[in-house]
Order: sequence, then structure tokens, then C-alpha cells
Amino acid sequence: MRGGLGFPLEEVATMMGAIANHEEDEGGLPVSAVSAAVIIADKSDVHRSRVRNPKSTSFDIHDRVNYAVTASEIKVSRKDKLITLELAVDTEVSPIMEYFEIFLPRMMLSRRAAEFLHCNFALVINNTRLL
Repeated sequence: MRGGLGFPLEEVATMMGAIANHEEDEGGLPVSAVSAAVIIADKSDVHRSRVRNPKSTSFDIHDRVNYAVTASEIKVSRKDKLITLELAVDTEVSPIMEYFEIFLPRMMLSRRAAEFLHCNFALVINNTRLL
């Protein structure tokens, strides 16, 4: 049986589960490999290109942290069963502590998603492993 756009209902249900379970503030949890991947991708999305506010003098903490991240990369090692988020953060723009103020719940959810995939989750900021 197929859904309204012609996708198999099983695939529709998988996507719905991934979307519905990726928000950390609403008790999101990985319910499938697809949802785990969506969680890791979404919660790791931090970079200065996300900042739409053109006035740095009016940045809030989210703008400041995103603007401070000059490089962001997710690395997956099948051999080591490790998913690593590597960030380069300009600490002149935002201290690392501000990153944790807003991203700690997201990193905790990412860790649970990695565990669902039978992997560990690591966070490396400015070449220092923090998780």
C-alpha cells in the first residue's frame, strides 16, 4: 500500500517517526536508524552560515555561538564505531561555555542517537575532545 505521494507506507511511517522524535525539548528519542541519523545531523548543525542577523552588536547567545563556529564536521568511523562532531570555535566571539549552555541537551540526544546505532559519540572543539 502507498501513501498520498506514492511512497510506501512503511517509508512514510519511518520518516514521520524520525521527524516526530528529533526535538530534545519534547522528549525526542531515536526510534529507528533513520531517526538516529536525523537527530545527529540536526543537533550538530552549528556554523556561522546559520546566522541571518547582519548586526553582530545585536546577536543573542544563539547567533553568537553559531557565528563563532568557523568549521563543523561530522566524522563517522565504522571501524571504531565512533561518531564525532568536530568544531572550530572562535573563542573571541563566544566562549566554549556558551556553546554548552545551549547545546548540551542536543549533544546528550546525539549521544543517545549514536548509542542507538551501536556507536559512541564524541565532541571535539578546537582539537580538544570534550565528550
